[in-house]
Amino acid sequence: MWLSDISVKRPVFATVLSLMLIAFGALSFRDLTVREYPDVVQPVVQVSAAYPGAAADIIETRVTQVLEGELSGIEGVKTIRSTSRDGQASLNIEFELSRDLDEAANDVRDRVSRVVDRLPEDVETPSVSKSDSDSQPIMWLTLTSDSMDMMALTDYMERYVLDRFAVIPGVSNINVFGSGGPSMRVWVDPLAMAARNLTVTDIEAAVRRENLELPAGRVESQDRDFQVRMARNYLTEDDFRNLVISQGADGHLIRLGEIARVEIGPRQQDRSFRTNGAITTGFGVVKQSKANTVEVLDAVKVEVDRLNAGDLPDGMELVTSGDDSMFIRAAIDAVYWTILMTTTLVGLVILVFLGSFRAMIVPLVTIPVCLIASFS
Repeated sequence: MWLSDISVKRPVFATVLSLMLIAFGALSFRDLTVREYPDVVQPVVQVSAAYPGAAADIIETRVTQVLEGELSGIEGVKTIRSTSRDGQASLNIEFELSRDLDEAANDVRDRVSRVVDRLPEDVETPSVSKSDSDSQPIMWLTLTSDSMDMMALTDYMERYVLDRFAVIPGVSNINVFGSGGPSMRVWVDPLAMAARNLTVTDIEAAVRRENLELPAGRVESQDRDFQVRMARNYLTEDDFRNLVISQGADGHLIRLGEIARVEIGPRQQDRSFRTNGAITTGFGVVKQSKANTVEVLDAVKVEVDRLNAGDLPDGMELVTSGDDSMFIRAAIDAVYWTILMTTTLVGLVILVFLGSFRAMIVPLVTIPVCLIASFS
């Protein structure tokens, strides 16, 4: 009761104290994180390893099981969930809640480095990352054009659009979706290869051997220095078709165009991205775990408007097809409206039953002071 007694006896002190609480709360309100769910980081570490061209059963026996056997001995491991599919192995290691995530990730990296030499030679270096509850995109954006195909559109997006969003404060990553940009694709003919006693390994070795761009040093003189560059000889489809793979018994040069179909195609043939029923290309914006969702998406929308206003070529448009801040904004507006209605109803009830404006003003002032002070 001492606080109420002091407030009654010293109203000026009570007023100053309330104003201080309001000031601290208002200052803290600017730094409050706006998010849909609480900030809960589960101690989960992900390990991914790519083995291009390998079937799922090979991935299971040669990569996944080897990694599982090494990682299962780490302290605090709760569960290990693995997925083996064509060309890719993925493991999720969940630790006990008392385990520090950074220490767990370091232990996983140490164990993975031990087992790299036991993996097949063509397996890419496994990547270790900490799982983040905010790793899903908070907004999807689609790039459309009435003059470019999907490969050219994706290439333009990767060159000129993605970097504009990657530098926005609060953005953690940009996930690209679609078939990918252009790449040189070689479709081998098994019968033609068998007739010439060639294998896919022979083609791969020839491409690796010939399709190189190596540093050629520099030329120095008294007045000027020059960097020497040896350009690649294989840039177009015809260049690759003329690539010599081997020499036949009769001295005939076997070229790639005789045993394979060479064309420029998308990087991924089995993946597409649809928006409103149409196959397009797009990307998702992933925010940092501590970032304000509403502020990040406001900055993203400003950048979208700037691009559509004149920074994109004619006929090209960037369209937003998802917005996680809509529910958050609606929930915040509902909270504000509820506070206003509650405060008004409390004041009317007190006024009706007590018939005193002074008694009504007290809760009308106390409720906002308590709410604003709680922000600190």
